[in-house]
Amino acid sequence: MALVEAGLDLFEQQGYEATTVAEIARAAGVTEMTFFRYFPAKEHLLLDDPYDPELIAAIGAQPITDPPFLRAARGIRAAWRALPEPETPIIRRRVRITAQTPSLRGAMWRSTGNTEQAIVARLVADGTSPHVARVAAASVLAALVAGLFTWAEDESASLADAIERALDVIEVAS
Repeated sequence: MALVEAGLDLFEQQGYEATTVAEIARAAGVTEMTFFRYFPAKEHLLLDDPYDPELIAAIGAQPITDPPFLRAARGIRAAWRALPEPETPIIRRRVRITAQTPSLRGAMWRSTGNTEQAIVARLVADGTSPHVARVAAASVLAALVAGLFTWAEDESASLADAIERALDVIEVAS
């Protein structure tokens, strides 16, 4: 999409904070109104999370007898193993810009809040206490985000491998 490419180019050239929606729209050859038809705010051009349904289903498919933390970690592993590698150059650029921009790192955590709530709901529906479910969800999402940020900086790694390595750190520790 022209808006995404124009935004990524401008963010890389002059920084996220210094880039306006008007500049992105102009570079893409559209109006600001058109930009806002596709994205409610500038940050949404970078923060897209289409994987929640797959993550939640994979967590729900884990044995209910496993501890909640392991169900969440192993469910995320299973989901990423089953998903195709994303459109790497664009996704990697988006994640790299997010990782390098403090205000976007915060926005990413806000965006991840929906995923966290969905994981908590899945675990609670299976009998986990809300407190334990929140801790399990927050832990695995912290590892997932760390894996994403590592992947964005390491051109040699696949996204699935980066996430696997991040989850290894917390799963082995449990």
